[in-house]
Parts: sequence; structure tokens; C-alpha cells
Amino acid sequence: MPITAREIEDLIRESFPNAKIIVEGDDGAHFAAQVEDESFKGMNRVQQQRAVYAALKGKMDGPAGDLHALALTTKAPQ
Repeated sequence: MPITAREIEDLIRESFPNAKIIVEGDDGAHFAAQVEDESFKGMNRVQQQRAVYAALKGKMDGPAGDLHALALTTKAPQ
């Protein structure tokens, strides 16, 4: 079953309740997300992105995953 941008945002928001989150895409498989959160301060980009992928709770795991591709941009607030 295809996943929606709203479902992706909801999953991310569970782990990052105060984040600024923008998720775009409407084909059910390919999305782009921007996540800006205070908790990213002191983390490098790889650490930030791993934290977001962990929030997706396996939705990108292998061919059976609901989410095929996610272009992800993360940052801490200035």
C-alpha cells in the first residue's frame, strides 16, 4: 500500500515533535523531506539523517518497504 507525505511527516514528528518538517511528493513511493530540529545541534549530517531514517520505523527497509526513495535534507536551526 502506498505511503503518503502526511504519513511520513507523522512518523518523523513522533521522534521530532518540535521540528520544522516539509515533505513533498505524491506518487506514493518517491518523496523529498526537509527536517530542521534543535536536537541536530552538534550532529554531523550523517548522524542527523540516520536519526530521521530511524524515525521512519522500517518503512524504507528493502523491497517490501512502503517508501521507495526519500531525498532528505536535515539541519539544526541557526
